[in-house]
Amino acid sequence: MDSTPLELNHLLHQLGQVGKRLADIGAAEGAAGNLSVCYREHLDVTACFPIMQVIELPVPAPDLTGATLLVSGSGRRLRDLLDAPQANLACLVVEPGGQTGRMFTSVDCQFKRVTSEFNSHLAVHHDQMRARDLKLHTIVHAQPLHLTFLSHLAEYRDEQYLNRHLLRWQPETIFNFPEGIGVLPFLLPGSSQLTVESVLALRDHRMVIWSQHGVIARADHSILHALDLIEYAETAAHYEYLNLTAGARSEGLSPENIREISKSWNIRQNIF
Repeated sequence: MDSTPLELNHLLHQLGQVGKRLADIGAAEGAAGNLSVCYREHLDVTACFPIMQVIELPVPAPDLTGATLLVSGSGRRLRDLLDAPQANLACLVVEPGGQTGRMFTSVDCQFKRVTSEFNSHLAVHHDQMRARDLKLHTIVHAQPLHLTFLSHLAEYRDEQYLNRHLLRWQPETIFNFPEGIGVLPFLLPGSSQLTVESVLALRDHRMVIWSQHGVIARADHSILHALDLIEYAETAAHYEYLNLTAGARSEGLSPENIREISKSWNIRQNIF
């Protein structure tokens, strides 16, 4: 009989679904990309992850004391999460004071440490959850092909330019990004500067492009929602790429069209 708590099983399955989908759309090649969820309440993980060690957290998280984080391991393939979550994920319980955590892993664990981007994940979880009464907060970092490619072009590293060009291809994009997509310049992966800038950018945006690197998306309540954001944005970037290869023959939806959509659905946006 499966002794895994129902809530933990649910979270593990969703993490696996997201990992598989990201691999399917070419946004998590090899060991690229990483995932995490932060669960505010106590979560018994010892049946699945019985091995415990105390680790120093990469950034302080005092407001997450007692919270449980599920996070992908360093060097692990996201496509493997669905079939082997215990081999590829760790659980961390934040200890009082937020300086250390108890890290739980399984006997099948295939890594020595969690993802090198965990500093950004933890800092964003802490910033979002201390400001709002959230039970669950989720983060996905991936490397979608067209979004990442466009960020190698200088004009698309301008936030206003990128949003006016990407959000014009489908009515759905302004629904999902009324505040627009954030854009950061290239910053060293895993660096403290990337962490600080991501925390600030994700206060105003649900998804941010890490130029010439990939994207990071956050969502409340379900990691599937963070995946949705990446899919919507990557589809828009694909349209933009197709238009570039066709000689920029289409203007997409006009600003007037998008303002009409926004007015009809009471969407507050200041991009168009």
